[in-house]
Amino acid sequence: MTQSIHIIGSARLGGAESFFMRLVMALNSAGHRAVAVSRPRSLVAGAIGKQTPQTHIAMKNQFDFVSRYRIAQLIRREQPAIVQTYMTRATMLTHIKPGRGVCHIARLGGYYKVKRFAHAHAWIGNTHGICDYLIREGLPTQRVFYIGNFVPAVHPTSQTQRQQLRHDLGIPDDAWILTAAGRFVHKKGFDTLLAAWERLDGQTAGRPLHLILIGDGPERQNLQRQAAKLKHAHRIHWLGWQTDPGPWLSLADLHICPSRHEPLGNVILEGWAWHKAVISTETDGGRELIQSGENGVLIPVADPKAMSHAIRRCLENEDLRTQLAAAGHRTAASQFSQAKILDDYLALYRQLST
Repeated sequence: MTQSIHIIGSARLGGAESFFMRLVMALNSAGHRAVAVSRPRSLVAGAIGKQTPQTHIAMKNQFDFVSRYRIAQLIRREQPAIVQTYMTRATMLTHIKPGRGVCHIARLGGYYKVKRFAHAHAWIGNTHGICDYLIREGLPTQRVFYIGNFVPAVHPTSQTQRQQLRHDLGIPDDAWILTAAGRFVHKKGFDTLLAAWERLDGQTAGRPLHLILIGDGPERQNLQRQAAKLKHAHRIHWLGWQTDPGPWLSLADLHICPSRHEPLGNVILEGWAWHKAVISTETDGGRELIQSGENGVLIPVADPKAMSHAIRRCLENEDLRTQLAAAGHRTAASQFSQAKILDDYLALYRQLST
């Protein structure tokens, strides 16, 4: 028996898509049959494990009426209690009349135009800020629910593995390592990070600096052109998109979130999961997650000078890095663990199914 259907219409891989896959796989592992619906030959379709039930629908755009009909057919055939849609396209292609015994939940990870989601029966925001926004825009308070994200479980790497990764990248044993991850698009602020890197002049506290960038996207060539003009450009390592960034995060002395806009900030949670001190810009998500100086450091958006100062300060103060990493990990473990978030989803599904 299908208990829930999860629908996403994007072809790329990013934060929302990664969480979609993690949640569907976690639900199935917990004995809740969840069917994943994505576009054929999309990166999402290819990345979902074979153990997870999935089907594919074209979802060419938000007005693809053939796909809307196919989604309706799937729902009639599977008769789930819950249909959960992610982002605009999948939500606009899913229409379920109230009273049919199926609850349509729209899950939002950003400040989207609410009118495109208003036909759902309930709404999940993955930050308190998004939930407040949905209510301000007129959605009924009693049908708006907050459930955060969780990040993949950490599988610790051995000292030997970490040494091999350093060797593969040509990073000496005494080097500091900064990491940053995400899509290479303007709003993620990697150009700011590169400008901050230039200010650091390749070293701090007498030790060389190396920067590992995990991700890909349309701005990659522009960023690489920017980096090529910098001193010590050879110490910037471009890893591309990594399905499992964990081994690389294990190398970090500091993890950086340089975004201009970030409703939540999965990369912050990932850094915390790996016991890393995190520096983030003051985005909506950064401010919601981080108490600056306690479980992370907040800096102004698009401010290379402030970013380079924060990096240098953290690297030069081992006690501060240790404190930030420990407090961040406690935050992730208590509020954003897989067990807690999965329990929150299952409890909400039971509530909305009665």
